[in-house]
Amino acid sequence: MAKGMIRAAGAVVWRGNEDDPEVALVHRPAYDDWSLPKGKLKHGEHVIAAALREVREETGLRVVLGRALPPVHYMHDGRLKRVDYWLAHAPGHQHPFDGDGHEVDEVAWLPMEEARRRLTYTWDRSLLRAVGAAPLVTTPLILLRHALAGSRQEWKGDDDRRPLDERGRAQAEILATVLGAYRPAVLVSSHSRRCTQTLKPYAERHGLEVREETALSESGYDPRAAERIVRDLLTATGPAVLCSHGKILPELLAMTGEALRGVRTADHALAKGGFAVLHRAADRDRATDRDRAGAGERVVSLERYAT
Repeated sequence: MAKGMIRAAGAVVWRGNEDDPEVALVHRPAYDDWSLPKGKLKHGEHVIAAALREVREETGLRVVLGRALPPVHYMHDGRLKRVDYWLAHAPGHQHPFDGDGHEVDEVAWLPMEEARRRLTYTWDRSLLRAVGAAPLVTTPLILLRHALAGSRQEWKGDDDRRPLDERGRAQAEILATVLGAYRPAVLVSSHSRRCTQTLKPYAERHGLEVREETALSESGYDPRAAERIVRDLLTATGPAVLCSHGKILPELLAMTGEALRGVRTADHALAKGGFAVLHRAADRDRATDRDRAGAGERVVSLERYAT
């Protein structure tokens, strides 16, 4: 029986000016090729965590993920291989290492056109062409459904106090790494215990507070207050995450679409522990139009992920 698809993850890592960026390429001596940093997922590893790890291992860089790029498919040793890619920014004054002498022996920063010429594989060159389809710099708003919390029917107490179960706690630990890909500094949650516990591992790793909002809970949901919270997050200057419930999140996603003018988001259901990342970018044509929340910005992408 043929084995299943090979899964891998990587990133187009850029630095410098958004209008004239440099891109990181890696040279692999075993193949004598130039490619984008990427590698296979480990067993049970989240695809976003794999992208962060592979970029770190192959370049020495700690990156912040931006919008997702089209996945690449090709045959490898008789099996279909899928590589999921993201844009990734290398903040600060980081310098890649010179190579570890094993998988990668050189990292090169090149302007976009020169990088396209140097890349060995057609699919990598096509991916760089896709980079220019939308802005490099985006601000993410992450809408997260709480992790697994056992059976509502079996819980005898106040449902707002129902905690994560063992699988849910494991999901929360995975999310602590995955959310770190976007580095949100603003954490807003339903006051329900299962929601605050979902964000707790990430908050503790980064020394952040979780702001609890009854208006985002099942027991105290208030559409007008929830809309104000969403609009405040959309006007924030940095990445943010909002954790709520499966019954409420579709409406919150719809609110983000309305606030940012015209994107359809209401049909995006999320599994427990799943999340949507809405990337928005400054719209230079509307930059002075501030008549309502979200004006001067536009939706670049809306991506969904499971945990």
